[in-house]
Amino acid sequence: MLLKYFYDKTLSHASYLVGCQRAKVAVVIDPGRDIQPYLDVAKQEGLQLTDIAETHIHADYVSGARELAERVGATLHVSDEGPAEWKYEYATAYPHQLLHDGDHFLVGNIRFEVIHTPGHTPESLSFVLTDQGGGANKPMGIFTGDFVFVNAVGRPDLLEQAAGIMNTAEAGAKDLFHSLEKFKRLPDYLQVWPAHGAGSACGKGLGAVPSSTVGYEKLFNPGLQYSDEAEFVAYVLADQPEVPPYFAVMKRVNKEGPRILGEDALVSREEVKNLASRVETGTVIDLAPANIFAQGHLPGTINIPANMLGAWAGWLVDYDRPAYLIGEQAQIDQAAMMLAKIGVEDIRAYYLRDEAKANGLLTETYETITAAELAEALAGESVELIDVRTDAEWNAGHIAKATHHFLGRLNKTSELVPHDRKVVVQCRSGARSAIGVSVLQAAGVKQAINLHGGYLAWTSAGLPTEQADTVKA
Repeated sequence: MLLKYFYDKTLSHASYLVGCQRAKVAVVIDPGRDIQPYLDVAKQEGLQLTDIAETHIHADYVSGARELAERVGATLHVSDEGPAEWKYEYATAYPHQLLHDGDHFLVGNIRFEVIHTPGHTPESLSFVLTDQGGGANKPMGIFTGDFVFVNAVGRPDLLEQAAGIMNTAEAGAKDLFHSLEKFKRLPDYLQVWPAHGAGSACGKGLGAVPSSTVGYEKLFNPGLQYSDEAEFVAYVLADQPEVPPYFAVMKRVNKEGPRILGEDALVSREEVKNLASRVETGTVIDLAPANIFAQGHLPGTINIPANMLGAWAGWLVDYDRPAYLIGEQAQIDQAAMMLAKIGVEDIRAYYLRDEAKANGLLTETYETITAAELAEALAGESVELIDVRTDAEWNAGHIAKATHHFLGRLNKTSELVPHDRKVVVQCRSGARSAIGVSVLQAAGVKQAINLHGGYLAWTSAGLPTEQADTVKA
């Protein structure tokens, strides 16, 4: 047997290729939308991709299951558990097996037992792997999807928080409690292969280690330490991470079936003369580093540096409008694929930044301010201070006179920010606040300024802070 691990760090997403080397066939578990890595490994190992299996309808990225089925003709193995509104609508157009608790499927000599593990989502499944050609003929590990992670369990509130299906969080938490009781009865030696790692919003406190064992998680996973259902429900529903708004889009896209990307380029180049008009009809994203963007950019654009696109595009891009990209040639394909992974399907065109600069289009700038300069300005009440960090960061400590506007919601709360005075934007280090400055400028706040070094620079200078219960938007 061959087991290959794939990890997309921008989405904290783990997927797996399991191959039967004797039969020369393989399955991909919870594939991401960029399927090329799976095709490349299969070719290198002399395997044919014959099967695709998904643990559930994912909410945080666009699945590559349909893309693989279309490209290589593989059989889909997907859940038929849960309510009618959460069935795979596209699966029947391809070779498929609709799975229920107690079912199994074979990939060569490798057997996958299906366990229904609802809670994170009603249709969630886990797959117990046995290598029947390996001698012992005993289970080796379990693919848990978003059910059990290293050091965490899946959150049960996404249907309510992301998909808007009310009164499902507590019911999901109760389902999750009973699913975890099943997990506790599994052999301690089984390896645990989850679909996410640290940084994912699909649970709280996920570990960065790629895999674990059932026994280890039973001992140390906080979500597995409860024997009382009510206590577990209270624990698992408290202090979950913010839910990006694109999660609701992902559930629908993955249920109905994502658009087939094929092998062509995802976005084509357009002449720069058309660029200025695009801010009126769509979201124009400048991929430049913040310091470059600050020195000159097209009015109305938002700045999400290429290395931060995966973290913030899903919060700030308007899914109901087309998207346009400004960047260097080398950035474009990677950026377009990153957007495709989170369901930004309508990417109309890209523009080269050097051409935009040469044509005199990058006319807007913004300033930065030091912590000492900010302290002086606040004392004179000559600026408004906006803190764009998370709720947890704000509650732990913030600058007096600041107003809290979480960056992910700033495009919606910008109307509450004064448009007629200087506004300083601040985060922990200055990176997120730079994005925030661009969002405010695009919303009409023309005197937006970035705090250089952010909250760290402020506290390093020994300037005062306070905790919770102050001004919050």
